[in-house]
Amino acid sequence: MVRLTRAEQQRRTHEQLLAAGRQVFLRRGFIAATVEEIAADAGYTRGAVYKHFGGKEGLWLAIVEADADTHLRGLRDALARATGRDDLIAALTTLDPAGEGAAKWSAAAAEVLAATAQQPDTAPLIAAVQQRHDEEVVSLLTEHTRRLGLTPAMPLHQAVVMLGALGIGLALRHTIAPPSDSAAILAHVLGAVFPTPARPPGQALEGR
Repeated sequence: MVRLTRAEQQRRTHEQLLAAGRQVFLRRGFIAATVEEIAADAGYTRGAVYKHFGGKEGLWLAIVEADADTHLRGLRDALARATGRDDLIAALTTLDPAGEGAAKWSAAAAEVLAATAQQPDTAPLIAAVQQRHDEEVVSLLTEHTRRLGLTPAMPLHQAVVMLGALGIGLALRHTIAPPSDSAAILAHVLGAVFPTPARPPGQALEGR
């Protein structure tokens, strides 16, 4: 076996704890999950969680940051390939809010918000991660709506907040009363936010 360096061992431990934390949060929810259970799932002691993340809240924050980075990379690639309005809308609906994982994760996220809202040290950190993510999405949408000649029906920073809240709401609803087609609902709202460009005067006649 190849002997890992200390840095490689630390990185592997970090990644294994992230993976275990995600699975335990999905399985148990945020409040019921314990540091001991997460550490045991990863094959470590609870001290490893505190050493790498400072506790359960820090681990959650690290998972959210990693997920935000992954989402932005995927969105950036999808928008770069977009050749029109339909492609842009499809890029924004790649995460199905009715998926089982999305529903469970949104339920856990709601627990986190409730548990940390009154914690002056943790709440601003979670808010900062969300704000950075939203700003990146707004920047991407600004670039590609201009490139594609699309005019949003509302300011993009408002649209991003609204769509994020809608996705979370649909995912939470799915845990108790699944809507008939949450993806279609999301696509319909996106269609209103990014309307079909008006045809320039005379274009229809010129095309005959």
